[in-house]
Amino acid sequence: MRGFILAALLTLAAHPACLAQAPAAASPSAALDVAGVKYEPTLQVGGQTLQLNGAGIRYKAVFKVYTAGLYLGSKASSTEAVLAAPGPKRLHIVMLREVDGNELGRLFTKGMEQNASREEFGKAVNGVLRVAEIFASRKSLTSGEHFSIDYLPGTGSVVLLNGKPQGAPIKEPEFFSALLRIWLGKSPADDQLKEALLGIVRERPGRS
Repeated sequence: MRGFILAALLTLAAHPACLAQAPAAASPSAALDVAGVKYEPTLQVGGQTLQLNGAGIRYKAVFKVYTAGLYLGSKASSTEAVLAAPGPKRLHIVMLREVDGNELGRLFTKGMEQNASREEFGKAVNGVLRVAEIFASRKSLTSGEHFSIDYLPGTGSVVLLNGKPQGAPIKEPEFFSALLRIWLGKSPADDQLKEALLGIVRERPGRS
């Protein structure tokens, strides 16, 4: 039996893809490393301290496309709790490969439409068009580039591309909720990324 266990451990060591691929839990004061991208445990948005609720990787087939991290005033483990959470919020995305700007805009629009009612999507449509225009203005987003959407109560959603604000805030509060549902809604872009953003850590076998 001891020999069998040793052989199994050696097999796992030789094949890292067989091990869990979810990000390792970080200590409260340490940044979380997600595919080489550092997500700080806390940050300041709108004059308030937010904490990292969760972060993970968006896969397409076996390819890593981007990482995403969600920051809230306090921890939330369900979509309903995230949407209802008061105060500022931030969604931060870092590209892991080059993606066409127009295609990224289309995917975001489709994700919002699939996860919102017709009424909700209608109220968020101005923001949807703004984000699509921002991405379309770029030929592509390359590996290492990043963008954030900050929700500030009373102000709206501020879109930052590589740290620079992209025009005036999107005032409709429905926009940020529709945006979050791309990853946290009933038809999320990636089921396991949804769990990661909600702070649920599971094994992700077969991916490296």
